[in-house]
Amino acid sequence: MASWISMTEACKLLGVQPQTIYAYVSRGKLEVMPDPADTRRRLYRAEDVAGLAKRKQAGRKHETVAANTLFGSEPSIPTALCAFSRGRPYYRGRDAVRMARTATLEDAAQLLWGAEPAVDFSCTASLRSGKPGRGAAFVALASLAAAGHSTGGRLTRVLHAEGQDLVGRLANAFGASPGHEALHLRFAKGWKQPARVADLLRTALVLLADHELTSSAFAARIAASTGASLPACLLAGLTTLSGPLHGDASGRVRALFSEVERLGEDQVLAHHLSNGLPLAGFGHHLYPDGDPRAAALLALFEPPRVIARFIAKVTKLTGLQPNIDVALAAMAAHHRLPVDAAFGLFATARSVGLLAHSLEQLGTAQVIRPRGRYVGPVPEAAGA
Repeated sequence: MASWISMTEACKLLGVQPQTIYAYVSRGKLEVMPDPADTRRRLYRAEDVAGLAKRKQAGRKHETVAANTLFGSEPSIPTALCAFSRGRPYYRGRDAVRMARTATLEDAAQLLWGAEPAVDFSCTASLRSGKPGRGAAFVALASLAAAGHSTGGRLTRVLHAEGQDLVGRLANAFGASPGHEALHLRFAKGWKQPARVADLLRTALVLLADHELTSSAFAARIAASTGASLPACLLAGLTTLSGPLHGDASGRVRALFSEVERLGEDQVLAHHLSNGLPLAGFGHHLYPDGDPRAAALLALFEPPRVIARFIAKVTKLTGLQPNIDVALAAMAAHHRLPVDAAFGLFATARSVGLLAHSLEQLGTAQVIRPRGRYVGPVPEAAGA
């Protein structure tokens, strides 16, 4: 026999206001009857209330897990590509910083993609028309994405070949010289830099190839999970990478350095610290003891004096170490690289990782489809 409880008891058990109880009744989730002792009041089926309470508690746990999966510090997708251990990044178990001492981006791609033959980014086809930079790269990549073939039913080696062509074309769009040399040499040639700078570019490219499940890698994996073409997956990742809180953070650092060169390091630093303003490019949540990628790159050249003094003073006064965005911006300033060079290097290098994540996602045969947690007005009743 069913038992019945009052509105006050139902609200207490569910932790809600009377309006929510009325909504449950209107949606057929809660049975109601007049109170025999007082026809002005209503009673609610206790079993229905208990069931709702149980589902609500389970929902809270599910929402907590889902929110932590998307916004927490732990990765939500299994990957064998990149991991962090002892404050350093590793590509498939290999120390990325140590690897960057001698490896090329082609070597990193072969490792991350699991490619059998050596990877070759040589490319004579141009991905741009007009001035090199992200505008040319994104427009042309969008055209390739629109006409691209789905990844479904295609052999891995064929996808590797397409990936090689995409990275080579992307580099050309950012100013690398077309040709058959290693990609860092083509960048140096296109930007009219000597061999010693080419080696510096090589180091930077390897250090930037991947960084586990970043927001851009997640975007690329979502596209890949739907069977989208490789250029579409790459475009999804690169547009996400272009945000100032991600791959274009070096642009914020460049703006900060411009202030330093114009006003002096002491005035800029005093302004930021006295107003509690964050200093772009300093600190990294994954590297509390300092970004080893930045340390490795900064050890290979001397930043302009005013920038070097600024970096030293920020570290002394805040305890925060420069991250890879500072290293990239300082390198671009020291060698007078093109304005968009730091982002171009980042985007080209990380395209290797984005494609690696896309290829890895194809092996799961699952569409990534998170659920939304609706918090808007109660939906209207059917037929209303």
